[in-house]
Amino acid sequence: MSLLLLLFIAACFLAFTNGANDNFKGVATLFGSGTTSYKGAIGWATITTLSGSIAAIFLASALVKNFSGKGLVPDSLIQTPEFAISIALSAAITVFIATKVGMPISTTHGLVGALLGSGLVAVGMEFNFTKLGNTFLMPLIVSPLAAAALSLLTYLLFKRLSLFFGLTKEKTLRLESSILPLKKGALPVYVETYQGSFLGISLQKALDTIHFLSAGVVSFARGLNDTPKIVGLLLIIEVLDIKWGMLAIALVMALGGLLNAKKVGEMMSKKITPMNSGQGFTANLITGLLVTTASIHGLPVSTTHVSVGSIFGIGTVTKKADLKVIRNILLSWILTLPLAAVCSALLYWLISYTLS
Repeated sequence: MSLLLLLFIAACFLAFTNGANDNFKGVATLFGSGTTSYKGAIGWATITTLSGSIAAIFLASALVKNFSGKGLVPDSLIQTPEFAISIALSAAITVFIATKVGMPISTTHGLVGALLGSGLVAVGMEFNFTKLGNTFLMPLIVSPLAAAALSLLTYLLFKRLSLFFGLTKEKTLRLESSILPLKKGALPVYVETYQGSFLGISLQKALDTIHFLSAGVVSFARGLNDTPKIVGLLLIIEVLDIKWGMLAIALVMALGGLLNAKKVGEMMSKKITPMNSGQGFTANLITGLLVTTASIHGLPVSTTHVSVGSIFGIGTVTKKADLKVIRNILLSWILTLPLAAVCSALLYWLISYTLS
């Protein structure tokens, strides 16, 4: 029973770190473009991500039951408490470290790295390396590049259309609550706003509305997909109903985002590249389309990688991207798998040795 309790705690720790690192990504363009404050963005992210997590209770039970290491290790192995604990804890530790330094990484690849480490200790060369390369490593490389290219091209298209229709922009002074000086009050900042109206509707208000909706869709989809992935680790706790497990994970994930998302939020919103509301919407539109398309076709792309790639694409066309920041983010992505693998291998060996 102590092992099962430890597994539940480990899964909740993973959910907390997942929320802290991932919840803000869907709304990063809202805050980065000055469309809303940090509090407004994280509030919208919490509501929509939690909604997606709750929807998973009714829509994604099959996904939970099918979670078995994605074919990387034998199905029977992941059903043991010591294996599941090592995966959950090592992935959580990896994401926790990244969150503390403000690096947006993929929880999915943390889990894959954890499966790799424990799997090698448990089954050695029976581990499915082909599956690892084809199913996980290729999307890791391709998805951010595709997102960057598509956001760049889409923004250029939108820019030409705005010139064709004679849309203009001007800098407006707004009060915006910044992340770091929250306690010091509002700071005056200039943001670009679009002028004009169509059928009596302000173009800027219309853009802000669809921008909010696109951010909500991305956050909802993330909650819908990530919650059952974490709950899958709890399947061996037979005394815990899957729906109650999902509810617990959903609440802890939301709490993680509310309490610990500031550094990652600042990195995603402000440090990759400055953006206006139109640029932010374009990046979010590409993120939503790619993640949704990949989900429909069963491709395991990372929302993190797609979102960062889309924002970088905007920074590339405006020539304002911070290449040093991008380099550091890429380094964190490269380190995610090996760090989680080493941690997981050590944990699995330690737990197994203790029980033997």
